[in-house]
Amino acid sequence: MASETSVQRRERAAHLGPERRRPQVLDAALEIAARDGIAAVTMGAIAEHMRVTRPVVYSCFPDRVQLIDALIEREENFLISGVLDILPPRQTDADETVFVAGFRALLHKAASRPAAWRLLYGNPDPAVAASFGRGRRLAVARCTELLLPTLEAWGVTDAERKLPALVELWVSAGEGAVRTLLADDAAWTPDELGAFTGAAVYRAMRAA
Repeated sequence: MASETSVQRRERAAHLGPERRRPQVLDAALEIAARDGIAAVTMGAIAEHMRVTRPVVYSCFPDRVQLIDALIEREENFLISGVLDILPPRQTDADETVFVAGFRALLHKAASRPAAWRLLYGNPDPAVAASFGRGRRLAVARCTELLLPTLEAWGVTDAERKLPALVELWVSAGEGAVRTLLADDAAWTPDELGAFTGAAVYRAMRAA
């Protein structure tokens, strides 16, 4: 038989509307995914984690796929805002300090919520595989928009042809830097790794 405290907690949960409950459901799903993998994120597991009934969870999301889709979108938005900090849009004639500052900002953001990065770059459940990669496509599109004026300001020859390769280099370097930072045996701080990666990417861009 459930304890009186448990019953009271479940009764209070029912009083919160879905709009107020959804962020809590997503937080619980992120904790489960970070600890046990995304395959462990089920409606029942979330209800147990939150100590509420399953109908409370279903009142927020109709099924597991839509719940995970919403979680991925939320965490992508968080991380992509960090990716877009790598190069300020109005500083077209960027020097090395701009790239270093940008990569440091990205790594500090990733370090503040490592579960989000591990969720997005782990092995997705086939049922939600289509949800992965939206954030990267957005990052590539925005970086393409930001980088072309910089290449032109630097006087890079054949800038438009080289642009896709340089954008891929830039975005991939950010992803690799975050993976390095979050590795269990990593010996880097966000500032140290940001300085190293930012300088390397800047020099590679200028070599073009």
